[in-house]
Amino acid sequence: MLPERLGLGVDLGTSGLRLAVVNAAGQLQAELSANYPAAFEDPCGWRDGLRALCSELPGNLRAAVAAIAIDGTSGTLLLCRPDGGLGSGPLARALPYHLACPEWADTAAELVGEAGAQTPAASASGSLARALHLLEQARQGPEAGPWWLRHQADWLMGWLMGDWRWGEEGNNLRLGWDQHQGAWMGRLVEQSWSAALPQICASGQVLGPLSPAAAAALDLPLDCRVVAGTTDASAAALAADLQPGDGVTVLGTTLVLKQFSDQPLQGPGVSCQRVAGRWLVGGASNAGAGVLRRFFTDAQLMELSRQIDPRRSSGLQLRPLSRPGERFPVDDPALEPVLEPRPVSDALYLQALLEGLAAIELAGWQRLQQLGAPPVQRVISLGGGARNPQWRAIRQRVLERPVLNRPQCSAALGMARLAISAVAAR
Repeated sequence: MLPERLGLGVDLGTSGLRLAVVNAAGQLQAELSANYPAAFEDPCGWRDGLRALCSELPGNLRAAVAAIAIDGTSGTLLLCRPDGGLGSGPLARALPYHLACPEWADTAAELVGEAGAQTPAASASGSLARALHLLEQARQGPEAGPWWLRHQADWLMGWLMGDWRWGEEGNNLRLGWDQHQGAWMGRLVEQSWSAALPQICASGQVLGPLSPAAAAALDLPLDCRVVAGTTDASAAALAADLQPGDGVTVLGTTLVLKQFSDQPLQGPGVSCQRVAGRWLVGGASNAGAGVLRRFFTDAQLMELSRQIDPRRSSGLQLRPLSRPGERFPVDDPALEPVLEPRPVSDALYLQALLEGLAAIELAGWQRLQQLGAPPVQRVISLGGGARNPQWRAIRQRVLERPVLNRPQCSAALGMARLAISAVAAR
C-alpha cells in the first residue's frame, strides 16, 4: 500500500514560525514552532528557521509530504535580485508590515488612481508606500539593479522553487493588485520600475515542484508540489472553518479580524481577498498582545489574569498600540498610543489593556458592518491570546456576542489543509 500523502503548512508570523502537517482528510499529524534565528527583518532568518523546523519533523512524515504552502505577514516587503539574492546593508532587510511610510502616501495614492483610492495600496501603511521607499533606497545606493519587489511569503516560496517570479494574489493587494480586474491598478505598469512587480498567481494554485536544492535542504521529496498560500490572517481563517455568521479574531502580536462576505468591500486599512472562492474581508490593527509583553512576562500575564474579575470594568480607557500609528479600524500613521494612567495594581492595569484591545476589536467589527459586511453573530478566537479565559470573558462583555476560543486552529494548519486539498484536486 502506498503511504498516505501529507500536506505541510508554514506560517511566518511576527514573533516566529510554525509548521503543521495534515493528512488527506485535513487531520493534524504534527505541529512545531520556533522563534526566528535572526531579526524579523532578516529574510535569511525565515529560510533558516524553516530548515531548522523541518529537520525536527519525523523522517516518515517528511518522506510523505506531497505539497507545501506558506503564509506570511501581510505587507512585509523586500527587494531581491531575480535569483532571490539580497543586497547589502539596508537593502538586505525587509520593511515590516507595521512600518508606515507617510512621506510616500501621496505618491502611492496618485499611482493607483481614483479606482484604488479606498484600497490599502493608497495608504501610508500599504506595501506600495514601502515599495517606493525601498526603490528610492536602491536608487541612492551603490548597488545596481535589477531589483524585484517581493512580500515575505512570496520570497520564501521563490526559494522553495528556485523561481522568484511569482506573487500570491492576497499578499499583493497592498502593493496595488486589483483582483477584480486581474491587473495592477492605475499607472503602476507605466513606471520605470514596473518590472519589479511579481507575476500574480491565485491562492491554492499549484505552481510546481520543489527545486533540488530546497528539497535537499528540507529533506522533502523532490516531487513535493509548491502551492501558493495566502496572508497569515487568511490562513488562520481557513483553519477556523467559519460557519455563516462567524467572524474570526487572531489574538497574536497584532489584532486581526476576518469574516466572509457575499460582496467585496473597500476602505482604508480594509483587506478583501478571494479565498477558497469566497470574499474574505477584514483588517489588522497594530494593537495586540505584543504591547502586553512590554509590561509583563508570559508568567506574569498568566498569574495577573487570574486576579481579574472580567465582569467589572476597570474604569480606564487605554489605546494599547505598541508604537505610534494605526492601520485598522482607523488608518492613521500618526495615531498615538494611550498607555496611561497606570494604576498601582498590575492586575488592574492588565485588565485595562485587555479592555482597550477589546474596544479596538469592537470598533473593527462595526467598521466592517458599516462598509457592508454582514453582522457577526459569533467570534472565533485564534492565536496565543485565545488561551486566556479572562480575556475571552472581557471580550464577550464588550462585544456583546458569544466568543469561542480555538487556539489550536493555527495559520500553519490552514496552509497545510490548503496544500493537501490543492494536490488532491488534481
